[in-house]
Amino acid sequence: MSAETSIPPPRIDQAELPDAVTSLLTDSPIGFALLGPDGTFGTINKRMADLLGRTPAQCLGREPVALLEEDEDPGRAAAYRESLESVRESGQAVRDRHHTRDDQVWELTWFPVTEPVAGEYHVALLAARNDGVGREEQRLRALLEAGNQIVWTAGPGGEFREDCPKWRAITGQAPEDFTGHGWLDALHPDDRPRVERAWGDAVLDITPFDAMFRLRTRSGGYDHFRARAHPIMDGAETAEWVGTLVDVTTEREALELRQRLNQQLSEAAMRTARLQKATSDLAEALTADEVVHAMSDIGRSGVGAHHTSVVLLDRDHSGLRVMAAGQGHDLPRRAFPLHHPDVAAHAVARRQAVLVDCPADLRALLQEAPEVEELIEATPERAWAALPMMVGGRPIGALRFAFTDPREVGEEERVFLEALAGQCALAIGRAMLYEREHGTAEELQRSLLPEELPEVEGVNLTAFYRSGSQHVQVGGDWYDAFPLPDGRVAGVLGDVMGKGIPAAAGMSRIRNALRALAFSMPEPADVLTGLDRMFEATEGMDQVTTLVYFVLDPVTGQLDLSNAGHLPPLLVANAGPSLLETAPDTPLGISSERGHHKFFVQPGNTVALYSDGLVENRKRSVDAGLDELVHVASEAPPEVVGDPQQMLEYLVESMLEGYEQDDDVTLLAVQLPVIDSAPER
Repeated sequence: MSAETSIPPPRIDQAELPDAVTSLLTDSPIGFALLGPDGTFGTINKRMADLLGRTPAQCLGREPVALLEEDEDPGRAAAYRESLESVRESGQAVRDRHHTRDDQVWELTWFPVTEPVAGEYHVALLAARNDGVGREEQRLRALLEAGNQIVWTAGPGGEFREDCPKWRAITGQAPEDFTGHGWLDALHPDDRPRVERAWGDAVLDITPFDAMFRLRTRSGGYDHFRARAHPIMDGAETAEWVGTLVDVTTEREALELRQRLNQQLSEAAMRTARLQKATSDLAEALTADEVVHAMSDIGRSGVGAHHTSVVLLDRDHSGLRVMAAGQGHDLPRRAFPLHHPDVAAHAVARRQAVLVDCPADLRALLQEAPEVEELIEATPERAWAALPMMVGGRPIGALRFAFTDPREVGEEERVFLEALAGQCALAIGRAMLYEREHGTAEELQRSLLPEELPEVEGVNLTAFYRSGSQHVQVGGDWYDAFPLPDGRVAGVLGDVMGKGIPAAAGMSRIRNALRALAFSMPEPADVLTGLDRMFEATEGMDQVTTLVYFVLDPVTGQLDLSNAGHLPPLLVANAGPSLLETAPDTPLGISSERGHHKFFVQPGNTVALYSDGLVENRKRSVDAGLDELVHVASEAPPEVVGDPQQMLEYLVESMLEGYEQDDDVTLLAVQLPVIDSAPER
């Protein structure tokens, strides 16, 4: 349009509008305003003034940007300023959105009224309620908030322009603190550079943003959050960014807990493997020196100890002597009295583990004895663990570990060290017997069996052994019983075929391995599966070994049992005796899927395990012996049935009567006693 034919823009004031137009604008559901050349409101209806939180009179003559700045809404003020400048520079209409405090969405349109003349022109502003967009946005916000997600928006350049009440509630930041890029100030200092770089790259490349970081809360601590955002496009340009923020602290803690549990399980599996290796190594050691060398290797590789020593009681139990393989240093004393201030003497005297984390604790434990300073000055030792070694309920010495750095031994590691001490005690006991070469076959046999069975509340345990050896040889029959950490009691009876040292060594290896396995995974099928692996690695296939292993719950009477090719247990019940028949399994070392059988033992009932020497001999087959065993048990007097020790003696005497004993006879019985429920008087 040429200048000659152009129409000059009118100066429009509220008073100049016709009454009909004024009435229409006043009652219209659409917001309307007219800005003069100076950028102030010359005309504005009530709907538009309501959007700005004021009356029309309060808006006339004022700039919209100034009104928003008074409301401390810098993000919206910047958006208004940007739209107004765009209209003036381009002469084209600009569309925008206005979000009210109550989450309503209004579509704004800025456009010039006339062509500019002499640098002066008017800009009209229309606002129409977008109910569809508002409802959809409200639905989306409700859905996200129901999932504990905070919705946030940012401008095309990644700057925060709007208030976010939930961000304020979490961080305590005021709107002026987090608008723009101020929200980054609330991030953990170690996380901020990474997140700021990722956010900048996403904005620059117009790609989705996804980051996890620690966010400072009102309390001053830090919680874990995950932020995600996607660009909203207007053609090829970014209109804005819409994102969510989710508190993932609980999930992060659960993940860390799972990781800790997995680590603990891995450590437990490693300890079990080390126990099995220790069992194998100690089983091969026949002399005390070999035991000490084996324990030194185990202490270094399995415990991380700088120095390992076996401290043994002398014959009169008044002094201790130190046995140590060639290591980094020697102790100041190779022998000392039982009352000497040392962790090993302390463990033997107290018959319990002594764990010392650092020299200061050692001084406190040993009451500032001068020998403590002598030890610290003469050796690099700075932490200690001493475990008593017990055989038959009596101490024979202590297993002593020393570390060059302060170290705290946890509960699980303490139990592991105690298990090592138990195996070392058995190995030392066996080695001492082997070295001295004293006693007969029965004495050696009994030394490898429990001297006494443990006392377990709610359970009666008893055993019987009679050697069948006529020469100085060791048999392969054995039994064992011990309480488990979960309150149940475990029992086993087995038979290593053959005689002499090979049978005794094999029996000892299997017994030690079974205890180690039962400590970490007590269920019968698991224990026998572990023994199969050990047997294949350490035993010859010509050394046939059978056993029955059970776990009994004294409270419920549940008996879990696995049988590796052994004779079926005998149940002596009120309704009469019977054999606990199970599907036959193979002896140890022969690959098979181990069966697991469940029975329930009633109060007053007794379960007896026995070796083949009880039922089989040159004149009686196994099948005939089993039938006779059930018959003999059925004729036992009531007073014998009620006493498991008498029951075992009765079975042995009855079954061997008239036969020459040519094999060891070994029995183990477990009984659930009848609880006397009569009221007290």
